[in-house]
Amino acid sequence: MKRAIYLILILTLAFSVSCTSQEEQPAGAIPYVDTGVSDTVWVRIPAGKFYKGQHRHETMIDKDYEIMITDVTNAQYAKYLNEALSAGKIKLVGNKVMGYYKGDPFNGFKHEIRITAGDKLYFPLDEPGVRIKFDGKAFTVVKGFENHPVTYETWFGANGYARFYGWRLPTENEWEKAARGTDVRTYPWGDEIYPNIANYISSHNLFEKIFNKSITTTPVGFYNGKTYEGYKTLDNRSPYGLYDMAGNVWQWCGDDYPDVHYRYLRGGSHENYEYNLFVWARNSAGPGFYSMYFGFRCARDAQ
Repeated sequence: MKRAIYLILILTLAFSVSCTSQEEQPAGAIPYVDTGVSDTVWVRIPAGKFYKGQHRHETMIDKDYEIMITDVTNAQYAKYLNEALSAGKIKLVGNKVMGYYKGDPFNGFKHEIRITAGDKLYFPLDEPGVRIKFDGKAFTVVKGFENHPVTYETWFGANGYARFYGWRLPTENEWEKAARGTDVRTYPWGDEIYPNIANYISSHNLFEKIFNKSITTTPVGFYNGKTYEGYKTLDNRSPYGLYDMAGNVWQWCGDDYPDVHYRYLRGGSHENYEYNLFVWARNSAGPGFYSMYFGFRCARDAQ
């Protein structure tokens, strides 16, 4: 009888500890995976020609520039939101982060939409997949997602981040040269693609295997040749050392072309097929659009 009571007490205590640990774990949290790749590193891309697009047109970039080796992470974007809110550069309107944009030239071209100066949507806080939360005082990141690329930011929100720090979004030409180098490769790492070299729809990344299919992104720099939980990755760096220039998330570019209001993105995402990861592949959306598939990295003039 005493033995039975003792076993019941042990099981009850174990159940209580299990419930407590689950309750203390924030909703949606996952274990943090350290890739060993820093999200604060920039690389210098030299001026000169490169071969642009599927048909390899020789294109010139006139001056050196620098670009981040990774996409902007949730932790970096949350830090920006806190600093920009304190500086009065953004504001909260309900569950939306709003910020000022100067507007675009408008020529009344067919299908062109007028974008006037004023407050624009930077970042929605009420989307189910958003990994950045606001507790009434500060912006924080859901645990485990700190080094995943930020998503759901609009082009306005990506541009606002870059401008706040004195940077900019890369042009499509800058992005493509950083991804391709000066040869005619198909992908940033070469001409072949493998399931363990990038996060795309056919790769079934580690986070899908360990957690569930709602964990769509992988940490920046995850595909670097390291092995995680028995999952061996290949190094997907571009010729200049940039990670994730194909797959994971589409990346906003900074071009504001005449007669259109669309902005363009490069690189493909975790929900795209191999051909969307070609270095010349493009996507487009209005600057106020956001998605779980969209992220960005920044560029700047050479320091």
